[in-house]
Amino acid sequence: MTSGPVTSSTSIHPAAVVHPQAQIAEGCVIGPFCVIGPEVVLGPGTRLHSHVVIDGVTILGRDNEIFPFVSLGLKTQDLKWRGGRSRTEIGDANTFREGVTVHAATGEGEVTRIGSNNHILAFSHVAHNCVLGDQIVISSAGLAGHVVVEDRAVIGGHSLIHQFCRIGTMSIVGGCSKVVQDIPPYMLADGNPAETRAVNKVGLERNAVSDGAVAALKQAHRFLFREDLSISNALARIEGELPPLPEIRHLVQFIRASDRGISK
Repeated sequence: MTSGPVTSSTSIHPAAVVHPQAQIAEGCVIGPFCVIGPEVVLGPGTRLHSHVVIDGVTILGRDNEIFPFVSLGLKTQDLKWRGGRSRTEIGDANTFREGVTVHAATGEGEVTRIGSNNHILAFSHVAHNCVLGDQIVISSAGLAGHVVVEDRAVIGGHSLIHQFCRIGTMSIVGGCSKVVQDIPPYMLADGNPAETRAVNKVGLERNAVSDGAVAALKQAHRFLFREDLSISNALARIEGELPPLPEIRHLVQFIRASDRGISK
């Protein structure tokens, strides 16, 4: 075993291999058969159970918990990769369950970024250049390159998300869905290909969204998905007839910024 700069409160199993240049903060626990590369930074209180591989320019914040056979920060699978120095940045208090893979970005200076307080469950894959916010749950799902997932979204088991798609805040994607267009915030989507079915009522309740905002979002859903309006006409009615609540403004801004279109 080799070990980087550690403190007396850091625990590294004798069967782990930690490069001497790796930065291991106070209170980290590194279990047996883990492999840590030279440009890895582990924040305070991070725990690696066993058989974890972290390599590349990979920075983790504090109190992350990483279960066996997770791989973080290794080279992108993108065939456009031509070398260079890219990064993987991970925030605080995330859980990575068994077999999760998170790949570094493709291009020079680019980043794959994961926020804080996320639960990425067994065998999920987060590809190059993805950007994930906070308090997300990904259940055994696959995210292709350049996917954006906003805060508090839920992606159901064995779903697959196409490159460059966006998953809006507090939305939920049903299990085994094929997502090829953006999923609007606050909505429930399901199917192959995924379609927006309803407002994510349970998710909104869990996140303490007000009754008035829920009612407005239901009306917005009707304009967008039930009245056979064009997107531009539906957005005009939303802005003209619904109160300018933060949730309504974010929904409109998200749809206007869509490159791939929204899942209808």
